[in-house]
Amino acid sequence: MIRGIGVDTVDIERFSRQLASAPALRARLFAPVERELAVPSLAARFAAKEALVKALRGSWNLGWQDLVVERDEDRAPGFAATPGLAGCLLELGIARPHLSMTHDGGFATAFVVVEGRAGGEGDA
Repeated sequence: MIRGIGVDTVDIERFSRQLASAPALRARLFAPVERELAVPSLAARFAAKEALVKALRGSWNLGWQDLVVERDEDRAPGFAATPGLAGCLLELGIARPHLSMTHDGGFATAFVVVEGRAGGEGDA
């Protein structure tokens, strides 16, 4: 059962200027494994994190370091099972978040669908 959806779009050039003007922002927003990626990929990951918060209908005390975007063996994006995110999803009865993201034409966009566990909180 779908429990929530979220979408976010980031202007890549604006995001690049923000990272350049506040160098500490990169370390605050991204886990070490994400930080060295190109700006369009960082913008897509930032959009993914924002889209997840929207899908969950709140931040639930999650920090930026709890939201780490990784790719599986098929290169499909997803969220790493960090302790903070795993605990939050368990508490909310979420089986898993599904993520799609892209960057093109100067914009990065991410779409998240959160799927509830069978018998989880809020299921009919």
